[in-house]
Amino acid sequence: MEILDSPPPLWNPEVDETLVCQAVLDETHDVKTFVFAAPQPRRFAYHPGQFMTFELEIGGEIVNRCYTISASPTRPDRIAITVKRVPDGPVSNWLHDTLRPGMSLKALGPMGEFSCALHPAHKYLFLSAGSGITPLMSMTRTLHDLTAPADILFVHSARSPADLIFRGELELMAARQPGLNLAFICEDDAPGQPWSGYRGRIDLAMLNLIAPDLQSREVFVCGPSPYMAAVRDILAAAGLDMDRHHQESFDFSELVAESANPEPVLEAEAGARIYKVEFTTSRRQIECAEDRFVLEAAKAAGMRLPSSCAKGMCGTCKSKLVSGTVQMTPAGGIRQREIDQGMILICCSKPTSDLVIER
Repeated sequence: MEILDSPPPLWNPEVDETLVCQAVLDETHDVKTFVFAAPQPRRFAYHPGQFMTFELEIGGEIVNRCYTISASPTRPDRIAITVKRVPDGPVSNWLHDTLRPGMSLKALGPMGEFSCALHPAHKYLFLSAGSGITPLMSMTRTLHDLTAPADILFVHSARSPADLIFRGELELMAARQPGLNLAFICEDDAPGQPWSGYRGRIDLAMLNLIAPDLQSREVFVCGPSPYMAAVRDILAAAGLDMDRHHQESFDFSELVAESANPEPVLEAEAGARIYKVEFTTSRRQIECAEDRFVLEAAKAAGMRLPSSCAKGMCGTCKSKLVSGTVQMTPAGGIRQREIDQGMILICCSKPTSDLVIER
């Protein structure tokens, strides 16, 4: 291991874009952690709970996916993501089956606003399900490393004991940190692993039993979209001040499902100018009002285009603007040099002229 005379510079997403895989760790039977470093020494500065967008080439096509950082910024020389294998999921399966130490990926970030660092409190309730545990694990690791005097109640739901991600590490941290308390919820037993803890799916009665002091806690929730919706309803029914409720803004484990059926044609505002948008790769031409995002209009016309967050954050819909002009309001999902090279995010771009887009 090389000992440096001075700390390396920080990772700069406007300049740095390549990460090299350092290790692949098995977490459960279908979950792996991928540890990365920069090719040249860099340190990563981010809020626990933020994510990165990865660019992969799979089957000759470029694919972008967002993954939350599961590592802690208190250990800044490495970064890590933890990925569950999704049946028929092209990216998760490629990562599990192909990515090995020494291989490189392009990455953008970190970014995102889902972090306890942005909402400091003395008492937290972390609620997660499945691979939604990753941002909350990053937060817990950070608070543990800093020996923060916080009261953390971490409640994680899984199908079975065999699917409890990070169970051993969480139990070790809880044994060493008096303020960290755990509650695992399993729907069923696993072969050779009977479950005697909380069973089923979280509901109001179970939450009141686990967290009788719910009202005094800052609550962070991450998991599949149905889980987050159900938990939100439970918290509201429990009388939580919903200003203390924070959930991940979109589900990283799912790419937005594109319907095979066209959405209803969007009505433009009265007097709005209509522009033509040509997609060269798809060989489609659509109309888009000046007050509509290009992706929104394309979906309404029945096009199936890669997208994920639809908020200008992840970069999945990044496209080459061959000609024309747009008004774009990105939220971190594109570098300035990419903008200078003519790239746009069609999810947050409104036309200000006729457009030709390479997509």
